[in-house]
Parts: sequence; structure tokens; C-alpha cells
Amino acid sequence: MKHTAELIVRSYECDSYGHVNNAVYLNYLEYGRMEFLHAINFDFKGITNAGYYLYVTHVDIYYKASAFLDDKLFIEVYPTKLKAVSGVFHQVIKKADGTICAEADVTWACVTKEGKPTKMPQEFMVPELIPDSNEG
Repeated sequence: MKHTAELIVRSYECDSYGHVNNAVYLNYLEYGRMEFLHAINFDFKGITNAGYYLYVTHVDIYYKASAFLDDKLFIEVYPTKLKAVSGVFHQVIKKADGTICAEADVTWACVTKEGKPTKMPQEFMVPELIPDSNEG
């Protein structure tokens, strides 16, 4: 399942060159993933209360074009890999005209509250976390 979140670039996200600072794109990716989890009714609070966390373990990001103040951005998110204790989301940040600003593969892992990798409890698995071979 592909999900798209929207946002407008705010002034404090821009650097002295007038475009979105490269570190801010990581926040945009986080926002997009959380919106995806909300959209698929993933019980994020429930898994945390049960003593498990979803950690980002690796981000491959490619910056392709600048975004500027007041640009409307669309953050696409879809799962591309799911293993026993981890998975990967592919994310694309686009402007309204379709220009790709950044593209990333974000690897996550389920861990215990002690930080030990563990299989995600079955009660938190939702079908939308399983990659769709038609996405991409």
C-alpha cells in the first residue's frame, strides 16, 4: 500500500540559502512514515506500551532538487521489504509539479525496551506492512 502525506514548507525549515535544509528532510520522512502508520491503523502507542519499539536503523537518502518556503510537498511511503525483525520503507518527497526533492530507503527494526532486536508481536502485524510487489 502506498500512502501520501502532504505538508507546506515552513520558514524555520529553510537555511541561509533559502531552501529546505538537508537535515529537515529526515523530519519529513518521519512525518510521512507516521502518517502511513496512522492510515493503516497500526497501533504505535500499543506496541510501545507493550514494551517494543520501532527503531530506524539505516537511511539511504538521495537529494535531487531543492524545496523552498511555501512549497507544497507530497511524501509517498510504501513498504518494500519485511523480514522477521526488520523492514524497509521506500519514500519519495515530491513538489506539487512532480519534481522529486528527495528519495530514501529507510530500514527499521523492532526491538525490546532494552534495545534487543526481536520479532514484532503478531498482534501488531497489519497486512499493509507487507510489501506489494506492484509498488514502485
